[in-house]
Amino acid sequence: MSQVSNLPFAERTHASFARQRAMRLIQATLSNVAHGRAEIELPHWQGIEQQHGFVHGGVIGMIADSAAGYAAMTMVPEGDSVLTVEYKINILAPANGEKLIARGEVIRAGRTLIITKAEVFSIKDGQETLCALMQQTIMVVKDRVEK
Repeated sequence: MSQVSNLPFAERTHASFARQRAMRLIQATLSNVAHGRAEIELPHWQGIEQQHGFVHGGVIGMIADSAAGYAAMTMVPEGDSVLTVEYKINILAPANGEKLIARGEVIRAGRTLIITKAEVFSIKDGQETLCALMQQTIMVVKDRVEK
């Protein structure tokens, strides 16, 4: 994995996250960015629950997709962006803690496709429980300005 040399990747990643209205809507925050990695935290609140009181699977998918996508973004040059091509997620346990943490990581970075994974943990009483595992394919988009 090669280091991005222009504007620091963490600064670009945080700026992009700040523009993503969907993450703001669900009250998610980008808590950590490193080269090839990103972490998103989400408080458990009533507005994201399904009928049993767990965080909805679609919301789990949202934070997994974004965490892995932002991990991929740390790998692309300034001026380029990333888009999800596909992902597969397994929900392994109910998301019923006080918050969720999605940890995204780049597995392999190519010129046009980046393969990533994300693990989503439910935090309850200080204990982490793996509640979802995702694998993703990201497409590098050249010269794409974000809105």
